[in-house]
Amino acid sequence: MAEQVTKLVLFVCLGNICQSPIAEAVFRKLVTDQNISDNWRIDSVATSTYELGNPPDYRGQACMKKHGYQRRLATFDYILCMDESNLRDLNRKSNQVKNCRAKIELLGSYDPQKQLIIEDPYYGNDADFETVYQQCVRCCRAFLEQVR
Repeated sequence: MAEQVTKLVLFVCLGNICQSPIAEAVFRKLVTDQNISDNWRIDSVATSTYELGNPPDYRGQACMKKHGYQRRLATFDYILCMDESNLRDLNRKSNQVKNCRAKIELLGSYDPQKQLIIEDPYYGNDADFETVYQQCVRCCRAFLEQVR
């Protein structure tokens, strides 16, 4: 029997209270539903310290609760960013890391609807969080399909 390889994926946004926790929860549910969660280690993080110590945005939590998700932290072969600013920051940081093996890209690059950027809904309303959720579902499904 072949040994199962664990893949590590990290979702990144600016403050880790809006988009990346949603993407993390969506992806976690996808791999759980497909009985492949043992093959994945999943987490989310911020490129800034603006929201250090703060929980995910309450509107994002409400959106995820509405869809039956609970956020859990875990502990990276793939680093999936929400926008170009996150991507630039991480590419710059990865150049400072010896033997960086992570594939760093935009989560939106997997969107079948070609919406490359997952906009920060922080200053928006509940509908904006729902839009981010729907985009994360599309992108995470497509990402999982491609890397399986």
